[in-house]
Amino acid sequence: MLTAHGLCWLCQMPLTLVHWGVCSRCARAVSSRLPVCPRCGLPAAGGQTDCGRCLQKAPPWQSLVAVNDYGPPLSTLVKTWKFNARPELACALARLLLLRLQQGIGRQKPDRLLAVPLWQRRHWRRGYNQADLLCRPLSRWLGIGYQPEAIHRVRPTATQHQLSARLRKQNLKNAFRLEFPVHGLHIALVDDVVTTGSTVAELSRLLLQNGAASVQVWCLCRTL
Repeated sequence: MLTAHGLCWLCQMPLTLVHWGVCSRCARAVSSRLPVCPRCGLPAAGGQTDCGRCLQKAPPWQSLVAVNDYGPPLSTLVKTWKFNARPELACALARLLLLRLQQGIGRQKPDRLLAVPLWQRRHWRRGYNQADLLCRPLSRWLGIGYQPEAIHRVRPTATQHQLSARLRKQNLKNAFRLEFPVHGLHIALVDDVVTTGSTVAELSRLLLQNGAASVQVWCLCRTL
C-alpha cells in the first residue's frame, strides 16, 4: 500500500522514497519527545531507569516503547488512519515505530509479535484491526514471527476512552482468550494507543500467567 501521489502525509512535500509515507524531516519532528520511563512510558527525569511510580508499583509488562505522546501531528495521523478508513497509512506509521525501536540498544528481541485484538463487530465495521496492520510490516522488517490469531476478544466491551481508569479494569476482566502457546517466549504486544494501560496490562497478565518469559508493549502513542 503506497502513499497516494508520493507526498508526505504531514507536510505534503514530495517523497524521495514513496513507501516511507512520512518524510525524514517530519519523522524526526514526530519522534521528538521528553525523557520517559522505559518501563511504563510516562515522563521521568532520566529516562534510563524505572521511575518512582514503577519502583512502587510496576505494570505487569517489562518495557514500553512508544513513538510519542498522543498529540498532534502524530495523533492526527492515527485518527485519520483509524476513523477515516485509511489503512494505507499503516506502513508509514509502522516505520515510525520501527525507527523508535531502533533507538533501544540492548533491548531483548522478542520471539513473537502479538496484536491487541478488536471485538469482531468493531473489526467488521472498521474493516481492519489497526494493531494487526502494524504487526505485519514490523514482523517482516525485524524478522520476528507474528501470530495474527493468538489472542481473541471473547466478549464485547465498552469503548475504553469513555470510561474511568477503575471502570476500564472492570470492563476488560476475562475479555480475552489466548489461542497460542507462549511458554518461555519473549512477547511484544502491539497496539496503536496506550492510554491508562488497562488493556495491555490485562493482556500482559494473561500472557505471563500462561508462561511467557517477558512482555514488551509497542505502540504509536502513549498518553501522558
